Amino acid sequence: MDRAAVFDVDGTLVDTNHLHVVTWWEAFRQAGHEVPMHALHRAVGLGSTDLIAHLLGEDRDRERDAGISAAHKTLYGQYFERLPALRDAGPLLRRLHRNGWKVVLATSAGGAELGALRRAIDADDAIAATASADDVTEGKPAPEPVEHALDLVGVSAERAVFVGDTVWDMRAGRRAGVRCLGVLCGGIPRRDLEEAGAEAVYDDPAHLLASLPDSALA
Repeated sequence: MDRAAVFDVDGTLVDTNHLHVVTWWEAFRQAGHEVPMHALHRAVGLGSTDLIAHLLGEDRDRERDAGISAAHKTLYGQYFERLPALRDAGPLLRRLHRNGWKVVLATSAGGAELGALRRAIDADDAIAATASADDVTEGKPAPEPVEHALDLVGVSAERAVFVGDTVWDMRAGRRAGVRCLGVLCGGIPRRDLEEAGAEAVYDDPAHLLASLPDSALA
């Protein structure tokens, strides 16, 4: 029976969270908003519209959302050709593939950004499918990205594990009914990940790879 290993990408497989913090900070600044970087860091992982709403509130001028999002996309796009994969991200995915897992990406990225992330990971041979922001109507922490990832490979939630670096990932995975593993390389504290639903937390992909025999991905 098939098993699925579903992975978030930003902050989980590719070291991009702080690039997002800086480029979102500048996008908000250009629109006249002073948003603290610590608040931005904890919002990374939400889709663009949800991130803006989370940080500016429901009473904001929503007509400016598209401009802020476009500014972030332009600023972040400057890094597309040099996004750094986290240590052993590619080898982890290839090991799971060899071990019989269907590897699926579930990310709020889409389009050219997703292409840049996949080039950084450099493990397309191990990736069975990708559920991107282009494919769902609600992003994390809604369960839809994880559910869609599982639908793509025809695996039930009971046969799946989701790996992510934010509380939004853990909440999405928990709502989708899958087991959740957290990683610390996105900068979110262990306790926050555990309280959001992580049954185990690892330093980074390299730590998870070394710990596979004793993990939910055994």
